[in-house]
Amino acid sequence: MIHSRIAGTGSHLPEKVLTNFDLEKMVDTSDEWIRTRTGIERRHVAADGETTVDLAEFAARRALDAAGLAPGDVDFIAFGTTTPDLVFPNCGVLLQARLGCRNVPAFSVETACAGFMYALSIADKYVRCGEAKRALVVGAETLSRITDWSDRSTAVLFADGAGAVVLEPGSEPGVLSTHLHADGHYKDLLYCGGGVSRGFGPKLTINMSGNEVFKVAVTKLGQAVDEALAANGLDRSALDWLVPHQANIRIIQATARKLDMPMERVVVTVQEHGNTSAASVPLALDVAVRDGRIKRGDLLLLEAFGGGFTWGSALVRY
Repeated sequence: MIHSRIAGTGSHLPEKVLTNFDLEKMVDTSDEWIRTRTGIERRHVAADGETTVDLAEFAARRALDAAGLAPGDVDFIAFGTTTPDLVFPNCGVLLQARLGCRNVPAFSVETACAGFMYALSIADKYVRCGEAKRALVVGAETLSRITDWSDRSTAVLFADGAGAVVLEPGSEPGVLSTHLHADGHYKDLLYCGGGVSRGFGPKLTINMSGNEVFKVAVTKLGQAVDEALAANGLDRSALDWLVPHQANIRIIQATARKLDMPMERVVVTVQEHGNTSAASVPLALDVAVRDGRIKRGDLLLLEAFGGGFTWGSALVRY
């Protein structure tokens, strides 16, 4: 039986850093207010002309290097993003052109902050069924392009970055299971107004009802955690690490409490990265792999929740 395993991870952040103290000069807020409510201290913002695919290329090459592979070895690309460079071609195809792995499937998935989880699930299925040997899975965003920097409720949250993993076949389970969900009933609680068929309009920015999003996110993520463990017949105590979507420290803490998991076993990067949407899970994963916290054989629970609402989880033996 074929399984998929994570062979390498990579990430990349723009050079420009925007601190809470910088934001104090832009909107009516304070470092204390932001840290208390979100846990965020700083975030990275793309430079003028720097695109989602620019960030993704760095992350992808680092993941390939970590896996000991060349770009030409890639035969499948799944790219999660909410902020594509172009309407078309999609970011997967644009990244493919940069890497030079021609004539292989390459596409983007638009499921907001759950984009990487959706892309990972699809790539996992292709490796498992033998249709892909080396799958590149990317989450990358330039959310600064759709952030209203005069709105303190959202300006303090969102940021830019990219993360990637390489999946390859293995005889032992790596990705044990993935679980995806969506509920369009909540579409008005978190959205970006405007689009191609409706018209972009004068302000293409993120709109969010923060308190309502928080309540639903905590509930749905808790259910996703239980679902992943139940599907594999495992108890919460079996987990080594929780690698959550880095949206808000309070959501992360609430999910950890549902798992009875100490925060020392939770990968938290929100203080440094802010909410990078589809990039946040692979970014956090790469940070913890490279600093030595996550080791081969560790059991990880990855989860994310985003606009739509969309959410998903994956149980992974690293």
